[in-house]
Parts: sequence; C-alpha cells; structure tokens
Amino acid sequence: MSPDACHLYLVRHGATAHNLLDPPRMQGRHIDEPLDPTGQRQATQAAAALAKAPIQAVYSSPLRRAFETAQAIADRHRLAPVVVEDLAEVDVGRWEDRSWIDIAKNDTEAYEAFRNDPAAQGYPEGENLGDVTLRVVAAIDQIALGHPSERIVVVAHSVVNRLYLGQLLSVPLALRRRLPQDNCAISEVAWQSSRARPITINAIGHLDAN
Repeated sequence: MSPDACHLYLVRHGATAHNLLDPPRMQGRHIDEPLDPTGQRQATQAAAALAKAPIQAVYSSPLRRAFETAQAIADRHRLAPVVVEDLAEVDVGRWEDRSWIDIAKNDTEAYEAFRNDPAAQGYPEGENLGDVTLRVVAAIDQIALGHPSERIVVVAHSVVNRLYLGQLLSVPLALRRRLPQDNCAISEVAWQSSRARPITINAIGHLDAN
C-alpha cells in the first residue's frame, strides 16, 4: 500500500436474532435490533482481529447492530465510533421482517421486478439499489478522503457493503447480492487519489464456526 493511501477495513455488523432465523428475515433500516449473543461474540472476534492494526478512527451506521459492533472494535483503540447516517442499511419497504422465501412465494410480481432491474424497481415502498449506491459510495469516499495515510474502520450492513464493494469491482447492480458478506466479515480497501482498490473481500478466518 502506498504510504499516503487510506487503508479502510469495511466490516459487516455481528449477527442479530433476525439474521440467525432459518430462513433469515430482513431488518432493513427500521428494525433496530441489538446483537444476539452470537453477534456479540463475533464482534469481539472482529475487534481482536483488528486490535494490532494502528486504527485511527471507527465509523458506524446509526443502527444499533452496527454501532455495537463498532463499539467493540473502537474500544480496543480507545476511540469512540462516529455515526454516519448514510451508512444505514437499505430501506426494504414492505419486505421488512420477511424472508426471501416468503417474498418469492407471496409477492411474486414485485420480487421478479426487483430481481430483473433492482436499480429501477428496488424494494417495494422502500429504496432502490441505484439510489443506495449513490449515498453509500459518497459517504465512504468522503470518510476515506479525511484519512490519508491512516487505517480506519467502517461498520455497516450486508446491502451497504455489497453495493460499495460491487462498485469498486464494476459488478453489475443486479449481481451485487451475490457478493458474500458474512456477519462480522472484514473486507480491506486501499483508497488513494480518488481511487479505491479492494485487497480482501469477506475475510472470516477470525470467526469461529459456531
């Protein structure tokens, strides 16, 4: 990494009760659950994985699951997480608190429209992925601009992280849901001169199997 690059660790929050259901149900930006005990353990493990890095700042989505994860990481470096509203998870509209299996079966027309053109159709009564990409990329780029030659952490969400990483990789919007984002996975990005380069995506070696 160039000495004047910002090195950014992009972390998904730890697991909540909704994440651990079978099948999982979507929370979006309006269900604001805390971390489940499994998620608390994952946050502790992510914090341990980043403990030796010279972290200068920790940023977080305003949602509780992200902030609790960010707090665990920040505590190792005697920092306070900085909340950035535009890192909040996508508004999933009427699909909140529902599984993809339920949606595909009982809201088929909207589900197919979303799958075929998520940039335009988006989540019914919620946001579309094109608009979310614009706010997320602008927010993370602005954060990185403020930290040349430093290492920082950004804690956000599955859709937020996938959209940002997909943008860096030029992945079509309709395919970005395929990018893996496990709870408390860590992705690394080197950000320099208005250009960002992914180094690792969805690293989970620091997490146990349970």
